[in-house]
Amino acid sequence: MVSGPVSASKEKLRLWIRLLRASRTIEGELRERLSTEFDTTLPRFDVMAALYRVPDGMLMSDLSRFLLVSNGNVTGIVDRLVSEGLVQRGQRNGDRRTSIVQLTKAGKDTFRTMAAAHERWVGELLAGVTKSDAKQLTSMLKAFRSNWEGRE
Repeated sequence: MVSGPVSASKEKLRLWIRLLRASRTIEGELRERLSTEFDTTLPRFDVMAALYRVPDGMLMSDLSRFLLVSNGNVTGIVDRLVSEGLVQRGQRNGDRRTSIVQLTKAGKDTFRTMAAAHERWVGELLAGVTKSDAKQLTSMLKAFRSNWEGRE
């Protein structure tokens, strides 16, 4: 069977499938390792990572928007992190309707330990990708993102 040239749309479909498979495979492995090594979940890690990037804390609405999840999802995770002493809630300018959440010292220490392991694991999982290829792919995906970002 002789096949002709593959259309651009077919190549893009193949790219999408490969990106999706790679993402799902890596995410699955990271979920498993976070559970095994730290008895935590990827969503908890993601919440802590977002809060770590903003030391002064984030409004709950900003946190959920940043993570692209509902306020309800974030609230449950934050409630558990607060009960474990890893996150604290505060009020913004004394306004009881809005709360700012931030990592506690224990939360920062815990996150730093998890983040170091996470970075090491991603390095292992992407061991076959050179630094140069990683930079090029990152640049390409960033450009791609800017093409559709902001569309509603």
